[in-house]
Amino acid sequence: TDSVRLVHGSSRCSGRLEVRSNQSWSSVCEEDLDLNDTQVVCRELGCGAPGLLQGGLYGEGEAPVWTSELQCEGHESVVLDCRRSSSAGKTCSPRTAAGLTCSDPGGVRLVGQPSRCAGTLEIQHQGHWRPVDDYFKLWDLKSGSAVCQYLDCGSAVSVDRTDDSPRRPVWVVSVPCVKLTSGLRDCVRLVDYYNRSSGVDVVCSGTNGHKLCLN
Repeated sequence: TDSVRLVHGSSRCSGRLEVRSNQSWSSVCEEDLDLNDTQVVCRELGCGAPGLLQGGLYGEGEAPVWTSELQCEGHESVVLDCRRSSSAGKTCSPRTAAGLTCSDPGGVRLVGQPSRCAGTLEIQHQGHWRPVDDYFKLWDLKSGSAVCQYLDCGSAVSVDRTDDSPRRPVWVVSVPCVKLTSGLRDCVRLVDYYNRSSGVDVVCSGTNGHKLCLN
């Protein structure tokens, strides 16, 4: 993305956290981050849940320290939507430049709620994140549970059709396929002309069960 990145890790979902501000990249101190902040970072990068947060894990780097502290609520789509407080002149203690590892669920996410295990279902396909259509009201607890299990969020507690959004591009997913396979993106129908207002809201049993490992 243009505002946040993980560098020197083994994949796009792990590395030392850097935030872009005023056309330059800055490191972030580990002590300035909490679970809500890391959830938003991982979400913006298209990754799964935050797992390991550890200072110095991916080196200290040469970037200056970011002079703001994130105050995300956890539901934001991108870091730039989070509130922040100024900490001018701040420096990180040695080996505390934040290193973060997010899981990689392979382009499936729930968005719009504080927890990564609840929200509107979106799938990344052909390079685009889009909501999943439920025009025919086919999504149920069984197909919702397939999503929850894929995200390591337990099973589905509720699955609801939403119809309160403006018409926008959506992905059409074969629900019978979802119930039979763990490869959710393999169930996307290859059509690119659907614009609808319906979507799928899923709440998983693991909504409050995820913990961030702080070392």
